[in-house]
Amino acid sequence: MALPKKGSRFITVSGVAYRWRVRHKPTYDQGNGWSPMTFAVELAEKPGNVLLVTLPYARPDNWLLEQSMSVRPALVAQCIRRAISEGWASHRTGSAHRLELTRAELSPPHP
Repeated sequence: MALPKKGSRFITVSGVAYRWRVRHKPTYDQGNGWSPMTFAVELAEKPGNVLLVTLPYARPDNWLLEQSMSVRPALVAQCIRRAISEGWASHRTGSAHRLELTRAELSPPHP
């Protein structure tokens, strides 16, 4: 599974270039605040295994004004480092590596 290039952003972590992306529009469940915000990360060149990160908050564009947070490059870098320490091999093919964050692992969201 490769990320669409349109709308993705580049980030370099430990000298390796990655692309990351938040889905452009919320799914119906995300819009209602029933499912959390997610983003995906992959190698910028020769993508292999995708990292799927699930956050404990709703998307900022949810329709019911549930508590939300934005995804910032520092958070993406933190998630990449953690996934690598958990064994994510971004250069290999295979099923996506999933990383689910809890509220306790994140600082309070900023409105």
